[in-house]
Amino acid sequence: MDPNLLYWKSHGQSFYSRLKIWVDLLDPISLLSSDANIQKARALLGSGETQNEKDGHAQILSLSSVHADSGAVLPLVFRPPAFMPVSMPLVVGSFLPHATVGPAVLWQFLLQSYSAGFNYANRNSSTEQGRKTSLEQLLSMAGTVSFATCAGALPQIFISRLGIRSAPIQNFLRTILPLPLSAALAFFNVYAVRSEEYVTGIQVFDSNGNPVGLSKAAGEKAVMETALSRAALFGATAVVPNLLVLLFQSSRLLQRYSRLVTPLRHMSTVFVMGLMIPVSFSLFPQLGTIKRKNTEKELKAAAHDGQLYYHRGL
Repeated sequence: MDPNLLYWKSHGQSFYSRLKIWVDLLDPISLLSSDANIQKARALLGSGETQNEKDGHAQILSLSSVHADSGAVLPLVFRPPAFMPVSMPLVVGSFLPHATVGPAVLWQFLLQSYSAGFNYANRNSSTEQGRKTSLEQLLSMAGTVSFATCAGALPQIFISRLGIRSAPIQNFLRTILPLPLSAALAFFNVYAVRSEEYVTGIQVFDSNGNPVGLSKAAGEKAVMETALSRAALFGATAVVPNLLVLLFQSSRLLQRYSRLVTPLRHMSTVFVMGLMIPVSFSLFPQLGTIKRKNTEKELKAAAHDGQLYYHRGL
């Protein structure tokens, strides 16, 4: 089993412990480290030498920058510490009340493209080692981004193409509809981009960390957990700022200074998303477990303690 997964097995089985780890891992300063330093940190983590060090800097570098299946250094913009600084302006831009369809489509395209790239880079790739990305996978990602972009821009498309001038309907399309839509599209993006995992299966391990075979059931569980965590992230990021604006709109201050509504919405979006990223990453263990009764028949004998382990991805 990969050193990163062994670390998650011993340190990340409770939500609180995972949350503390992710708060450290999401520090953008780690993005300044070179690939050579990251590989050195991974080697130290694998040798166990970092267990005697106080700072744990090597652990942070390895866990935040190295893929747990391939052992390769992740692309810079798709590492977990880059998720917040890259995706946050895209989310804010996608929530803007655009005047025309073009900007709405552009912001959605940028957001959905980055989300697809992040989901793909951080997937479980245990069955793809030594293989290049296939044309089928590229076409699937392109289709996912295209569909999610069009669906995300639907509120503005309805307003512009149908010539809607009613203020209540516009308010519904721009304020209410994006709430469930954001969560649904985040779920869809993960589920579609990582479909290979529940179609072909992913590597599962016994309690000693030994690989015992491929499991489609574990792949389905890994993708479902990640999709739910991403839906929680984008859903909360869409819901909470709108609720805050609705609450404060009744105050005299915002009634007198209506221009404060937009900055309040943007600042609350940034604040909520900043809080929700480590929370959503921590909702499910990175090294997940699947019970013996839920695995394939040929794998049940390997579940000596009643369960098998798998890398969930991110």
